[in-house]
Amino acid sequence: MSEMQPPQVYTQPRNPIEKITLLFIIINVGLFAWQILTGVDITNPKIIDALKWGADYAPLTFLEEPYRLFTSMFFHFGLMHLMFNMWALYVFGNIAEQTFGRVYFLGLYVLAGLMGSLLSGYLDIQNSYALLQHFDQSLLPHVSAGASGAVMGLGGALTALSFFSPLPHQRFILDKKSLLTIMGINLVFGIMASGINNAAHVGGMIMGALLAMTWYVAQRKNLGMMSNIIILIIGTAITYACYQYCLHLVQPIQPLWQIAIEQMRN
Repeated sequence: MSEMQPPQVYTQPRNPIEKITLLFIIINVGLFAWQILTGVDITNPKIIDALKWGADYAPLTFLEEPYRLFTSMFFHFGLMHLMFNMWALYVFGNIAEQTFGRVYFLGLYVLAGLMGSLLSGYLDIQNSYALLQHFDQSLLPHVSAGASGAVMGLGGALTALSFFSPLPHQRFILDKKSLLTIMGINLVFGIMASGINNAAHVGGMIMGALLAMTWYVAQRKNLGMMSNIIILIIGTAITYACYQYCLHLVQPIQPLWQIAIEQMRN
């Protein structure tokens, strides 16, 4: 989890909260409430509960249940984790949704979250290769979850846009210095603090920035709404290619990960 502060802008959102942003917040909060009602610890969920509710565990994700790349975006490790991410989603989401439009915002959010999960899984794969050479408990795969990869994707998208001159119809003028400071603080905090999946943050941020830059170019060239769909399709294809590449890398360590799955279940 990581805390983000709102970027400085020179106008206010026209609505208290945008519809897709509100939908994501409702889903996250609603699922969290449901989990608590079924007995999940509100401050420190057990690993078995996290897995039950769709958290990402690379051996399980890549060998048996790839849907965890997506579902892990909606599970949070306690109330504080949820609150930090929902506050950041509220702030960045309102601005990003009004800037990119609902459809593109939805695609950007999901693809950023997926890419965050994939980069996290890729690092688990590399650590498992190292684990074959010498045992180090820190190299074991970890269970991870949270909306922060997707939210960092929104932050990365807005930061990327801040480097370009505003579009004629752009509602917000983004403060580049403020956004760079916020993103930098969160990345440094992710490196220094324990228990934070910084790889998911970086993966989401990179995907968000790439989608924002291609969207900006398309808008500058007046390519129309269809260009947004094409960009999202290309982004989806890139995400799928990254997933297939990870599957290829997993093959030599599959026996090791099978053992890890059995130990996790027991």
